[in-house]
Amino acid sequence: MKCPFCNYSETKVLDSRPTEDNLSIRRRRECLRCQKRFTTYEKVEDIPVYVIKKDGSREPFNKRKILNGMLKSCEKRPIAISDLEKIVDDIEMQINNTMQQEVRSDYIGELVMQHLKKLDDVAYVRFASVYKQFKDINSFADELQKILEENKK
Repeated sequence: MKCPFCNYSETKVLDSRPTEDNLSIRRRRECLRCQKRFTTYEKVEDIPVYVIKKDGSREPFNKRKILNGMLKSCEKRPIAISDLEKIVDDIEMQINNTMQQEVRSDYIGELVMQHLKKLDDVAYVRFASVYKQFKDINSFADELQKILEENKK
């Protein structure tokens, strides 16, 4: 780390602590040449993630789009928005943990459905009906039957 005062490249760290948001580290440093002190911040470099849509197009990952889709599925259901925001954060973390710069939209849809299934059956069915694009009433009924069988277990 170069000193901002004299450009000397040798410094020592006097103090390190996380920032209030816990997203970076604040370091107090001292130049070994001029003895002046300064502060630096260290944080993880974000790798932009792109979503490959069904038509093959790509767009930047946008967690707001996931939240909006879930809000529509959960309309008039007793589900707190904070619970949905936690799910979206968890999905974002799962995507980032893949360490891939591109993820398929169907992978994201499956993650959403896994979470909604645990949270609320009605919200899950609403989301699945749009996501899976049921062709007819029988495919919709089959999905409902699966849920009923799982709930019996």
